[in-house]
Amino acid sequence: MPKLLPRPEIWFGLAALVVGLDQVTKLLVLSRFFLGETLPVTGFFNLVLVFNSGAAFSFLAGAGGWQKWFFVCLALAISAWLVVMIRHHATERLLPAALALVLGGALGNVIDRLRFGAVVDFLDFHLAGWHWPAFNVADSAITVGVALLLWQQLTHKEGPSP
Repeated sequence: MPKLLPRPEIWFGLAALVVGLDQVTKLLVLSRFFLGETLPVTGFFNLVLVFNSGAAFSFLAGAGGWQKWFFVCLALAISAWLVVMIRHHATERLLPAALALVLGGALGNVIDRLRFGAVVDFLDFHLAGWHWPAFNVADSAITVGVALLLWQQLTHKEGPSP
């Protein structure tokens, strides 16, 4: 029996799952927290509602508003490239999975930027008084996707040259 090869729809489904989980978790936080409210969960983890108008680690957060459209356009351009790459590598496993995680995360954060002008962050890890910048499910998917891309690049073996 021939082995079924993954089609691009499977990877786009993974990206859609990331967007869905991201948006549902953000909706839950938005419905239960007010801005800046913190709920300690463990000795090293809190739930908190913050809005990040910048990029990772609040880069350009205080730039005056132009960054919203810059980040939306950048994320959409990268997303278009990711769609092309997923289609091109759909029969592989690790690479399209990694690309799908990044795609889903990017689109999840674009939705926030368009709805709120900023990204909803709510996961707050801390240790000895030092807090990692708050993040969300989309950010987590992007981080895992990039880590998988790096892993794939480090372990990928090229075929023999002709």
